[in-house]
Amino acid sequence: MKRKRLGKGLEALIPQVSTEEAENRGDSLDQIPVEKIKSNPQQPRVSFNRQKLDELKQSITENGLIQPVTVRPVDDVYELVSGERRLRAVQELGIARIPAYVLEVESDEKLLELALIENIQRDDLNAMEVAVAYERLQKEYHLTQEEVALKVGKDRATVANFIRLLKLPDIIQDSLKKDEISMGHARGLMGLKSRGEQIRIWRKVVKDGWSVRKVEDTVRQMTEKSEKKTVPVPSKQDPALLTLEDRLRTVLGSQVKIRPSGKGGKIEISYFSTEDLNRLMDLIEQI
Repeated sequence: MKRKRLGKGLEALIPQVSTEEAENRGDSLDQIPVEKIKSNPQQPRVSFNRQKLDELKQSITENGLIQPVTVRPVDDVYELVSGERRLRAVQELGIARIPAYVLEVESDEKLLELALIENIQRDDLNAMEVAVAYERLQKEYHLTQEEVALKVGKDRATVANFIRLLKLPDIIQDSLKKDEISMGHARGLMGLKSRGEQIRIWRKVVKDGWSVRKVEDTVRQMTEKSEKKTVPVPSKQDPALLTLEDRLRTVLGSQVKIRPSGKGGKIEISYFSTEDLNRLMDLIEQI
């Protein structure tokens, strides 16, 4: 049975319908006292852009709140599922009531999932907030990366790439949060094994405004130079192994070396960027 992906935001879960239609199917759109709504403890977003919040307040003042928030009932109050920035804007404007969809959300896992989907679809999270949220879904709820990907409507490689950002030095993670560098820059830096080298190249990116392509080219050159220093030149090459190497290069579209050792050996596959590695992973998984 094919599992349904949740990739269209809350609209996929809460279609825009009339109040009468909503009541007939069990959904509820109410005007709820702002003071009765508490923040979502599973909220993936941890930073809020002041300028964007002020712009939202101005829009609400002129046009009203166009998109309701989403809440779930908890005892005699409500817990926010999505719409943290909208709620904050309304609170700061001193508005007493806010339109809200009321949903029954059965678990904290589902609460985090819905909040994450909504924020990602609105492009409201920075890359590090997405990475932390994906890791939380994986670790706190014992999900595989594939299961996380299915829940949020992304492919597994995308989820894996975001989670890998958490291995970068803290100073680079902070830079990504501040939008000093892009996700593409960060993925390029992950091609370097040394944290010291990652930081050294990152400083150049920030100082000199390097493009993503410049980072990828630099990392590839550094990697190739390192490999030339460490890989021994074989004294004798088996023609059969050379033929196999050629076949593998054709299939994978990358440099391949077969290194025999006794009765066994190893196969080395080179890649030149994070994107190239992901391409190879997808090819190998299909074999």
